[in-house]
Amino acid sequence: MLDLIKCDWTCATCQQLIVINVNSRRGIEVKGRVHSEAKSFAFNLGRDGSNLLFHLNPRFDSEGDFQTIVCNSMQGGEWGEVQRDNRFPFQKGEEAVIRFSFDAKNVTVKVSEEHEIKFPNRLGLERVEYLSVDGDFKVQHVKID
Repeated sequence: MLDLIKCDWTCATCQQLIVINVNSRRGIEVKGRVHSEAKSFAFNLGRDGSNLLFHLNPRFDSEGDFQTIVCNSMQGGEWGEVQRDNRFPFQKGEEAVIRFSFDAKNVTVKVSEEHEIKFPNRLGLERVEYLSVDGDFKVQHVKID
């Protein structure tokens, strides 16, 4: 059973959604809309908020990055080595469907048929129990496999 921990819809330009007990062993699909004034947003998948299998952070113009996707992992509250992707498929004000799949070796993210990111499963997790979405992305639908 999924548990919604926090869903903050009070901010006009941002959102925070935290879900625990996800128990996904294959993948997660998130559909939503990028805010029309978006600076950045982030998806986090893992065991909990301190052990992230994958952190996906599309940055339109944030923290010195312009139209860059920042990927990382976190173990015991410590960030790993950042991976950047300058191919940027997101558009302000547009809908986006992000598909995450994973196995013991890799996380694969598909934003479109043309845009796929592979990232190593540094934690070796075989399932995702935690999902959070922060920033300028309004979640409309989540599908867990």
